[in-house]
Amino acid sequence: MSGVDVVNQAYADGLAAGQLLLQRCGDCGRHQFYPRIACSHCTGSKLTWVRAAGGGQIASFTVVRRGVSADFTAPYVVALVDLDEGVRMMTHIIDADPEQLEIGMPVALDFQQVAIAPGRQPVFRPAAP
Repeated sequence: MSGVDVVNQAYADGLAAGQLLLQRCGDCGRHQFYPRIACSHCTGSKLTWVRAAGGGQIASFTVVRRGVSADFTAPYVVALVDLDEGVRMMTHIIDADPEQLEIGMPVALDFQQVAIAPGRQPVFRPAAP
């Protein structure tokens, strides 16, 4: 992860260990993503890091049919996923026929090495029925 600093170091360390970590506010109890110095819901400062359960649903997606570089073989799916913890993140959907994807489809967390960024990145695949 480029641009690692004191705010997102735990997130980067989690990815290196194969975990997706989210911040949880000790004041209001809500989760947030991306990492910040204060709660985006209540501006509280009692933030802790918790491991994401790994489930979610597709909120939106697009199929990229012309790769932007040799590092991204088209077609691939860029999606917004609503995690079970109540946060939304942009990610890729892997191991899926793009024509079979649907808004609201359950997905499960996985990790993938990405050529343009060091370390593993969180991606999702359709959840087993």
